[in-house]
Amino acid sequence: MKQVLNKKIGVISLGCDKNRVDTEKMLAILSKRHTLTADIDDAEILIVNTCAFLESARKEAVEEILMAIESKKSGTEKVIVSGCLPQLFIDQIKDELVEVDAFLGVSDYNEILAVIDRIYAGERVVCVGEPRGECGKKRVVTTDNYAYLKIADGCSNHCTYCLIPSIRGKYRSVAIADLIEEAKSLGNVSELILVAQDTAKYGCDLGGGITLVTLIQELSKLQNVKAIRLLYCYPENITDDLIDEIANNPKVIKYIDMPLQHADDKVLKLMNRKGTAEGYLRLIEKLRAKVNGIAIRSTFITGFPMESEEAFNNLTEFLLKAKLFNAGFFKYSREEGTPAYKLDGQVPAKIKTQRHKKLYSLQKKVVKENYKKFIGKTIKVLAEGFDCDQLVYYGRAYFNAPDIDGKVYFFSRDEVEYGESYDIEIIKSTGYDLYGERQ
Repeated sequence: MKQVLNKKIGVISLGCDKNRVDTEKMLAILSKRHTLTADIDDAEILIVNTCAFLESARKEAVEEILMAIESKKSGTEKVIVSGCLPQLFIDQIKDELVEVDAFLGVSDYNEILAVIDRIYAGERVVCVGEPRGECGKKRVVTTDNYAYLKIADGCSNHCTYCLIPSIRGKYRSVAIADLIEEAKSLGNVSELILVAQDTAKYGCDLGGGITLVTLIQELSKLQNVKAIRLLYCYPENITDDLIDEIANNPKVIKYIDMPLQHADDKVLKLMNRKGTAEGYLRLIEKLRAKVNGIAIRSTFITGFPMESEEAFNNLTEFLLKAKLFNAGFFKYSREEGTPAYKLDGQVPAKIKTQRHKKLYSLQKKVVKENYKKFIGKTIKVLAEGFDCDQLVYYGRAYFNAPDIDGKVYFFSRDEVEYGESYDIEIIKSTGYDLYGERQ
């Protein structure tokens, strides 16, 4: 079959940072034969790398696909859909989205060049296999100053609300040697952010006593990595060894994202989560006792089936006790194919919305209280850009992960180099953001 060469390709990446890593690996494969363009209107081939975790994500994916199809009227030659949506719903969408030229699953990015050859030969391609290993170690990094490292894929926890095991398959850790090679290829990064569906579970399937601590210690030896941040560490897998590593390794940022999802024991059991509210509070106390100044972030779901007023109140009381540095809240999404879909006691949408708003309002007060201790203090801030509306620079402190936490805005009389850290005296806080002046 004739190889197709030097097409202008634009990629729309949707969903989480794990999906972003998949996109970056696909971009590296595409760049071997084709030209990548950030201008979607200029693309001859449009690829939409999709998320399908929630109904809202699927709706967004379909909207982007339809816009890509529409662009065929003004110059786009081919449209390819990849990722989670075709992985789980290929039987439905292949006949509904007839203008799409090819579909690839979550582990089929290595086939992208051959798929392009096939669609230009006149074939409509469905390339959706079983979830399996990573599609390579080379990437085209799409972030500035920081980069994500996906250390595992899939999930074996089987929370009753979650489609991830159906989409991504069972938990699969990436070999340490492969992760080291990938991390080296990223160039100099101010932050290497470790991600997986359950980061703290890393190594459970590798044998030989390999754990997340083992991986962190090896990554810490890399000269191109200034710091390491941990996201998505499920609480039941946060060991004393991991806590000690966070406390004592100077390259590990004193921050942990720990998805708890709820704090009512009955709801947690219905979710098939292994923790309890009391156990979570003990873990939070242990983290704070052993890791000076640690910023703990979490996520919670409200409106889960059987979430009574009492259960919701238990969640709000937990937030007041836990005083988390930050938290994200999601309204329960009833996903067909999950055990929770069939549960009695589904919560009305109006109540979900009310509870969702109340949680954010409560947490905002907690954050405001947390931020008071920084007023008048000088902290390190990683500079990332300039806000043209406010005419100040902005960046992130150790307690700010990209996109999910706030920013630190600061005035500087001297030139600022992005990717470098500066001492910033904090003057005030507004919501989730801090304001200060460079010293």
